[in-house]
Amino acid sequence: MIETTLGNIKVALYDETPLHSENFKSLVDRGFYDGLLFHRVINKFMIQAGDSTSRSAAPGGLLGDTSEPYTVPAEIRFPNLLHKRGALCMAREGDATNPQRVSSAYQFYIVYGTRFNDDMLDKVQARLDAYTGGKVVLTPEAREVYKRIGGTPHLDGQYTVFGEVIEGIDIVRDIQWVDTDANDRPVKDVRIIKAYTLEAE
Repeated sequence: MIETTLGNIKVALYDETPLHSENFKSLVDRGFYDGLLFHRVINKFMIQAGDSTSRSAAPGGLLGDTSEPYTVPAEIRFPNLLHKRGALCMAREGDATNPQRVSSAYQFYIVYGTRFNDDMLDKVQARLDAYTGGKVVLTPEAREVYKRIGGTPHLDGQYTVFGEVIEGIDIVRDIQWVDTDANDRPVKDVRIIKAYTLEAE
């Protein structure tokens, strides 16, 4: 459970990504995320949190570039795990400095995205071909998910998806709608009050 100043978001972690799921659960269990901001929010795209310095950040300060003590090896499971609306994913440095696509230790994002039609998905596929040398192909099933549910398919095969929102996608929607500054930081802080583990139902 991720309690925020705008409401609660419940996420489930995937068994298929044990390194990421265990890392995230460990951070939650030790209270790492309590008090941190959603420091990067982009409408029709995603909401991002996990900068360890954001807990006490001054208004308007640039966040997101804080160094971290370790990385998590990539666990990219596309097309089974994809960037559908509600996907829980780990941020990372770009390909130029991170060709192995290892994940951030702390920073995560939750996808909101948008719904797509076939023409839009064809353009996404062309973009994916350029990014990945044709290695990431949107399957018919994936295309159907993006048409029906929405998401951010241009990230597929490049970032680790390790969970999904099971309650509170309306809160994700509300957060990605807030006013932001030139650095995509919300003008009015959106904070994680507390994150904690729930027993599996």
